[in-house]
Amino acid sequence: MTIDDIDDAVDWQGNPVDCSPCDHEALLAAGKCRIRRACVHDRYARRIDRFFDWNPSLANGYLAHPHFEVRAIAAKHADVFRLPPLLRDREETVRWNAARRLPKRLILDLRTDPHREVRIRIANLLDDPELVPMMKDPDYYVRLVVARRIAPALLSRMMRDAEAEVRRVVARRISPNLLPCMMDDPEAAVRHEVARRLPPDLLIRFRDDEDWRIRYEVACRAPEDRIEDLAGDPDELVREAARARLSETRQIQEWPV
Repeated sequence: MTIDDIDDAVDWQGNPVDCSPCDHEALLAAGKCRIRRACVHDRYARRIDRFFDWNPSLANGYLAHPHFEVRAIAAKHADVFRLPPLLRDREETVRWNAARRLPKRLILDLRTDPHREVRIRIANLLDDPELVPMMKDPDYYVRLVVARRIAPALLSRMMRDAEAEVRRVVARRISPNLLPCMMDDPEAAVRHEVARRLPPDLLIRFRDDEDWRIRYEVACRAPEDRIEDLAGDPDELVREAARARLSETRQIQEWPV
């Protein structure tokens, strides 16, 4: 069932929608609005959105409407020069709809917006210099977005982030020469990302790591003359990887169990 299949037509306060006293009665006659399909007074966002799709020139007049859905949708169609005051709207949806149409220089204050969803979306819009202050955002997901988007050269500031998932992204993207600085990370998943990118000669430092995935990476890529101990590793996959590589060069056919 879609919104258009719903029979009730009520406004944001729960009252039935009545076309007779509406200021847009002429639009109804012209087919520019329709009850239960395209109506600015309906409580359903889809119907409000369709009303402004059909009548975008009316959006300026609804930027101060008491219903936040109307303000938010009107912000998608209104003249851009009318939008800056909406950056201070009490509803985050309105602030965001205004922000995404405005120049970046006008939306920088939203980097500290009280609502995390606004900050997440803002982080997806900004460039490197503007993203730097958001590296310390209190919400881990905001920092995750920053770590995914900011230039690798700036990621050294996030190597010790409190959230392991953020550090994993850093390990995937940071400059290779900084990877050794993350080898002692307390989270195995982060060390694994580091191991996957380390050159073979440094990888050997992970030979005794407690996580089998990291030792497996060592067995597969570290110098062959340094992985003999892994031929007796307690993990079967690690043992097999090490033995396969050693057998290729040393012609060793059997290994002790």
